[in-house]
Amino acid sequence: MPEGRILIVDDDEDVLQAARLLLKRHFGVIQTVSDPAQVATLIRKNSFDVLVLDMNFTLGADTGAEGLATLSQVLELDPQAVVVLLTAYSDVELAVKAMKKGAADFVTKPWDNDRMVATLTAALNLRRSRLETAELRERNRGLAAATHTSSDMIGTSPAMLKVFDAIRRAAPTDANILILGENGTGKELVAREIHRQSQRPGEVFLRVDMGAISPQLFESELFGHCRGAFTDAKQNRTGYFRAATAGTLFLDEIGNVPLYLQSKLLTALERREVVPVGTEKPEPMDVRLICATNLSPAQLNDESRFRQDLLYRINTVEIRLPPLRDRKDDIPPLLEHYTTAYCRKYNFPTKRLAPALIARLMEWTWPGNVRELRHAVERAVVLSEGEVLTTSDFPLEKAEPRKEAMRDASRLDDIEKAAIERALERHKNNVSKAAEALGLTRTSLYRRMEKYGL
Repeated sequence: MPEGRILIVDDDEDVLQAARLLLKRHFGVIQTVSDPAQVATLIRKNSFDVLVLDMNFTLGADTGAEGLATLSQVLELDPQAVVVLLTAYSDVELAVKAMKKGAADFVTKPWDNDRMVATLTAALNLRRSRLETAELRERNRGLAAATHTSSDMIGTSPAMLKVFDAIRRAAPTDANILILGENGTGKELVAREIHRQSQRPGEVFLRVDMGAISPQLFESELFGHCRGAFTDAKQNRTGYFRAATAGTLFLDEIGNVPLYLQSKLLTALERREVVPVGTEKPEPMDVRLICATNLSPAQLNDESRFRQDLLYRINTVEIRLPPLRDRKDDIPPLLEHYTTAYCRKYNFPTKRLAPALIARLMEWTWPGNVRELRHAVERAVVLSEGEVLTTSDFPLEKAEPRKEAMRDASRLDDIEKAAIERALERHKNNVSKAAEALGLTRTSLYRRMEKYGL
């Protein structure tokens, strides 16, 4: 059965009859009205996917004032409404003016039947996309209210207090933020806390793993595409930038974007608009941008690896997360927090941590940072039989890092390589499990293994 509910508004009964005869073969419901004063009542009582609106109704009128007034009224009643204008060829400039005020497209009279059907089909797809985006945003508002009532960040060390202060100062603004830190330090948690303290806490928070996007789909994933733009484009797609409208877009692993694609990202950020693949029409975007990477400042400042103009654009505010080995005073409260959380999650009686265990774990270098600690606590809670967790529940000795070598390693690459080697050894070269433990995608881990010759 044809889908879509179309409302056509024109003072010419012959135009309404011709449109009705043409469109009833292609769409589900076609309703016509000659008086624009009835539009508001019809919209309140019915849900229309597309409104086809004439620009002039009074005999002799050619200013388009009536059409513009009706357009404004419709968008006020339904901000997601999709309006296609009917206009004489000589009024194209007026139609363009109306599109700047919110109309989706226009068709000149007398129309070409194929063009009319194609235009309304595209408008119907746009309506569905807008409704899906609005639904996603509403669901995220509810999720945000349910899960982000308070901060999940833990730390009283000087290094973390500095991070908390930076979040407090930057979050209420719309400044672009770049979060630096090793894998497992909690970059996504910081991004979510910034969103929670921002002026957009009830809007969508959308995380995108840039390392998992293939170069071939980069523009489609970020900017969207229209149906038929390429072989597998069977329907319109809203890109991440548009899906996160009014909310926060978190681009994780931004350092993994190939150099030749970074220019496309820079253009979108500079113009505050995106152009979906397969179209030439730019669409405005309104997002709070937060980026994160585990690259070192030296690597980011390497022009052969990262565009400096893009770096300037994304790091208006830079927040550096310390590794867990540099904030050891936070290890005891983190251990207590995750022990309680996992006992509650698995319906276990509350378990305590032996003092000797806490002392032992504070000496561990935690190459996987907080993520490694969390996984270690979860494993201990699940497998331990007693009410008190001891060193035997944390078999770290077999994978004891060479502390002297770690201290002497002055370059982040050396530390990263050592962490990958330990993860692969611990998981018996199972790449999937090692990637999960390190907080990486399989693709990212394979890339690093190739880089270090592992």
